[in-house]
Amino acid sequence: MQELDLNLIPYLVAMEDTRNVSRAAELLGVSQPRVSTALGRLREYFADPLFVRTSRGMEPTPRALALIPAAREALGHIERGVLDAQQFDPATTTRTFSIALSDVGEIVFLPRLLQLFAQRAPHANLRSVSLPPAHVERGLETGDVDLAIGYFPDLSGSNFFQQRLFTHRFICLMRSGHPLAGGPLTLDQFLACGHAVVRAEGRSQEVLEKFLEKKRIRRRAVLETPHFMSLPFILARTDLIATVPHAIGFAYVAEHASITLVEPPLPLPHFDLKQHWHRKYHNDPRMSWLRGVVTELFNDAADEWPK
Repeated sequence: MQELDLNLIPYLVAMEDTRNVSRAAELLGVSQPRVSTALGRLREYFADPLFVRTSRGMEPTPRALALIPAAREALGHIERGVLDAQQFDPATTTRTFSIALSDVGEIVFLPRLLQLFAQRAPHANLRSVSLPPAHVERGLETGDVDLAIGYFPDLSGSNFFQQRLFTHRFICLMRSGHPLAGGPLTLDQFLACGHAVVRAEGRSQEVLEKFLEKKRIRRRAVLETPHFMSLPFILARTDLIATVPHAIGFAYVAEHASITLVEPPLPLPHFDLKQHWHRKYHNDPRMSWLRGVVTELFNDAADEWPK
């Protein structure tokens, strides 16, 4: 088998289909001499004429008749494999797509993604994974993670593609009955308050902390927590305030009447949310579809969070 040129298999099948060298050449889109050369090499390898001229045209020998079913099956496997690699139908796929998200990212991205999946990919599944930043790169490389969506500043090497989706900022949260509710909030009031500070694995909070450190602004962190999800319940029962990405702030206010928003007393930095993927999967049709869905749902024009 090491000596058999598998590129010759289509010539064998074409000869069986046409029983004529000229028509086999037309079927394959090659010259007649090329078919003759290929047939000669096949004859040499199998030590059999394979096709002989008769009064009814070129007829296959018993050896050729024995080979052709296996040749057709081999070509069929190759053609199906090529088509499967090039085509993707979201309506029928049962694939589970894995996306690296922070807990803030889940609130921003998952609801709308699930709604679209229900319409266009009803048999597909979504898996949200929360990984330390150092592990996200490896997950994208191995294919365990299909996309990383959010703020991932470390995914900037040559092996990764990135696409900006939209820009977010920070906003302050407090209970509706807080003495400072309604604002505007001054810097002195901001510094005098007790703060609930989130130290999450997500990187967006680093933007805020580095800014405050650079400005030498020190808050009194009455509470430090690794989770955003508990904030509404904590703020509703205390006079603490929290500074969070504005998408999660508006999401909390929409669901919790006891929480309100106040603009921060100083111009806090903005940060871009992006989708990231490994170059290995750049041309994968399934991944191209997923990235297209994300781009369609999340962009400056479709940004649902008020500025």
